[in-house]
Amino acid sequence: MSENQVIDMTEHSTSLGRVEIAPEVIEVIAGIAAAEVDGVASMRGNFATGVAEKLGRKSHGKGIKVELGEEGILIDVYVVMQFGISIPEVAKKIQDNIRQALLNMTALEVNEINIHVVGVQFEQKAEEEEPAF
Repeated sequence: MSENQVIDMTEHSTSLGRVEIAPEVIEVIAGIAAAEVDGVASMRGNFATGVAEKLGRKSHGKGIKVELGEEGILIDVYVVMQFGISIPEVAKKIQDNIRQALLNMTALEVNEINIHVVGVQFEQKAEEEEPAF
């Protein structure tokens, strides 16, 4: 995907000018929509997003890959699920939530939303406040 690639919203143009949406905007919307679903423990990021988050910058597009092709918009979502949930049900909810959020905010229809479960997070036991010596 090239850096200058944007989605031209010519059918939504007004007398004031054109409307274009960058793929990064779709990544952010999809990332927030996916993280809202119960059963999603976290989104998979890469090294750069991990460093940015440690420096205090929130990366809402983490774990989302958007492809703009001839066949339309393809979204890949990389998630870590919570242990004990139904993965197919949560994956369907993620797809529905992303599709609805993009339709409401951008009026765009997505051709594919592929969910990739890259891990399962187990409940962590509460650690003691002070280490025992």
